[in-house]
Amino acid sequence: MNVYLKNLLRFCIIIALQVLILNNITLHWFTEPAGALFVPFIYPLFILVMPFETPVWALLFSGFAAGITVDIFMTTAGIHACATVLMAYLRTNVLNALMPRNLSEYINQQPSIKNMGWMPFLVYSGFLILLHHIVYFMIESWSFSGFGSLLLKIGASFATSMIFIIVYILLFTRQTVSRA
Repeated sequence: MNVYLKNLLRFCIIIALQVLILNNITLHWFTEPAGALFVPFIYPLFILVMPFETPVWALLFSGFAAGITVDIFMTTAGIHACATVLMAYLRTNVLNALMPRNLSEYINQQPSIKNMGWMPFLVYSGFLILLHHIVYFMIESWSFSGFGSLLLKIGASFATSMIFIIVYILLFTRQTVSRA
């Protein structure tokens, strides 16, 4: 299958999962007077699993498209787009720091547990998802008055999102390892 068609299909599936299912699930990991609800975000996974050789401009465009699509359905006025574009911008630098070879040497491969190993993949995805959540929740709250509540929201959303992302990676990515 053409890599562009495959990524377009992945985009549609991940955004549909986020908008139609996960946005309607509200989880309570803790109680607080304001009713700290959160929704696990898996749509950044689209940026995480794009092929290694994806140029930065395509990552930025894809991040904006994914973020603004979720913003439209959640009526959050660009908060998701902002967080996802920042994550897409930093993705290449994080991968370059973690991968032993230049990213251009990983032809037709995408970041996954099998291609990177458990620890590098968890560091890569964990760092970018945590960054995404920090930016999103900081802009959403727009104050430090409930700093403890903000940290709990970030932590709970991060943990839940990482669980969903790891399950997706294990179930739906091709498990190939290229050794050179």
